[in-house]
Amino acid sequence: MRALRTRGVETPLVHTGQHYDQGLSGTFIEQLNLPEPVFLGVGSGSHALQTARAMERLEPLIISERPDLVVVVGDVNSTLAAAIVCAKLMVPVAHVEAGLRSFDRTMPEEINRLLTDQVSDLLFTTSPEAEGNLLREGIDPKQIHFVGNPMIDSLEWHREQAMKSDVLSTFGLEPRSYVLVTLHRPSNVDQPEPLTRILDALNDVAATAPVLFPAHPRTVEVMRQFGLEDRVDRDGSHARKGVVTCVDPVPYLDFVRLMSDAAVVITDSGGIQEETTVLGVPCLTVRPNTERPITIELGTNRLVGTDPDAIREWALESLSEPKPQPKRPPLWDGLAGERIADVVVAWAARR
Repeated sequence: MRALRTRGVETPLVHTGQHYDQGLSGTFIEQLNLPEPVFLGVGSGSHALQTARAMERLEPLIISERPDLVVVVGDVNSTLAAAIVCAKLMVPVAHVEAGLRSFDRTMPEEINRLLTDQVSDLLFTTSPEAEGNLLREGIDPKQIHFVGNPMIDSLEWHREQAMKSDVLSTFGLEPRSYVLVTLHRPSNVDQPEPLTRILDALNDVAATAPVLFPAHPRTVEVMRQFGLEDRVDRDGSHARKGVVTCVDPVPYLDFVRLMSDAAVVITDSGGIQEETTVLGVPCLTVRPNTERPITIELGTNRLVGTDPDAIREWALESLSEPKPQPKRPPLWDGLAGERIADVVVAWAARR
């Protein structure tokens, strides 16, 4: 958006409201200096309900605004909803993070990625293997543009400010001495068995180092439903050895600081796999696969699934080893947004 504005392109922002918690929405808009968005208030619900609500509320907005191009990002339900609405209305779509594949269709995000790419006019890829995925699916190579990773643009743009955060002292942490955890994927938190296995492994790790778990509100609710709250400390203001300290989501800048200084990050997030690679922080991905294989090949990421022994073993090993060197996959240089803007402007000129 910043790069497009410097080229004279208007960039109104639509916030569907799929994420609506203040800690996962409002603080990000403020800290990233985003313009006031059009808020659609979709809220939570099943995948079908959430996608349908987003489509229902996006359609009249697209009809009234009639944009020249709609840019959708990532693989969430809102991404797919916007892409389908625009395709039906004959409004061109650009997909940022196109071509990422886990090859696991049990993941809702994989379905969103596949379908969004099929109806997009411009496909912006973040890593080299994504183009091969798109070509195999019949996408015209003229539509594909390897631009790099805008997640890293955001990280680099805000990194200096993030390192001024006092969040470590807030939680009583020392650099390179703690484990940072995030969990939110349905396959990990929607059933008691995998969630119990993961929490037990985290408690084993906590015997060696403090474990800080900024928890998605949905994850907290699931722990409550399954009677697993006794496996975490929800009342502690300071992280300490012996317990998994579960806290509310933290703002973006604070999280970047926590991630930068962690000894190891345990997550099921795609974006965090990318950010830890550039930061040179060991990452254990609690999934059997990843749509970001370049973080495995070039970065510090390792797939551990939900096996408690694997989580425990690799977390303890990461705690005892020197911090690895940061890795820079091709074009993860903080200039992806500039390249995207150049392609969009050239595309508009041809039209």
